[in-house]
Amino acid sequence: MYVYKAYNLCIHSEIPLPELIPSQGNPDVIVRFGEVDNIPEKILAQDNCLSGNLPDICKILFRAGEEIIIQPEPGIDEHKLRMSLPGSAMAVLLQQRGLLVLHASSVAINNQAVAFMGHSGWGKSTLAKSFHAQGNNILTDDVMAVKSDGNSQLVLPAFPQVKMLPDTAESFGYSEGSLPALYENARKVAYKFKEGFQTEPLPLKRIYVLGKGTDHEIIKLSPQEAFAELVRHTRATSILSHDNFAVSHLHHCANLIKNVSICRFIRKPSLEDLPLLVELIKEDLAGDTQNVPVLHNI
Repeated sequence: MYVYKAYNLCIHSEIPLPELIPSQGNPDVIVRFGEVDNIPEKILAQDNCLSGNLPDICKILFRAGEEIIIQPEPGIDEHKLRMSLPGSAMAVLLQQRGLLVLHASSVAINNQAVAFMGHSGWGKSTLAKSFHAQGNNILTDDVMAVKSDGNSQLVLPAFPQVKMLPDTAESFGYSEGSLPALYENARKVAYKFKEGFQTEPLPLKRIYVLGKGTDHEIIKLSPQEAFAELVRHTRATSILSHDNFAVSHLHHCANLIKNVSICRFIRKPSLEDLPLLVELIKEDLAGDTQNVPVLHNI
């Protein structure tokens, strides 16, 4: 068994997951190969299990938030199988463990977590890497798990890797081909780093919902708008078809909205403007204002 740490969990895995941080200790989660087909519904219900498919990759079973059983599709590339586990599979397991899991990247600013939320290709990882380049630690990339602890919403550190498009990587000074592809024929590359990873949970200060426009603007969302965005950007939404998870999810969203400000960050996507975007966010956090003036591109 390989032993890793991610999301404040000790993970024992039969599958190597080199993206995660090596660790030791008793397992909170076990990842193993096994037979998933033909498990009786009665057993699934008794063991608090969820089963499903990662298309063209594997059949998968989640048991009580403590075990992931993988049945790979014949001929699947092992690297592609590995890459699916820290993201899609962990999102389901974390939901099963009672956490709110959002499609967001997050960084540490003044000992608090600041998150960028949005779908793939909206610039979450790019913004996180921009802060990292200026000395801020990264907590999560793409999968952000939030634990409610009284009035505090804690972001759990994931693992030290950021996914980027090749042109984005080049804008940060990485030459073509210097960063590995996520898997064979993948569009994105993997930036793995040793320095600048936040290893301890941090309270969530603010979520910026990313949007596109012709100018740069930050606008605080109403509770109703914020709730809709949280639901829209929740990971592993298929799990919410189960009544107990749906109720828990609504409770988590409502509790987060009461304790964390959520803003829409409209900006003109431009790699050249990244330093300006970082400064705009820092000014917004420092002023803790509901709105800031529109900044036109220069």
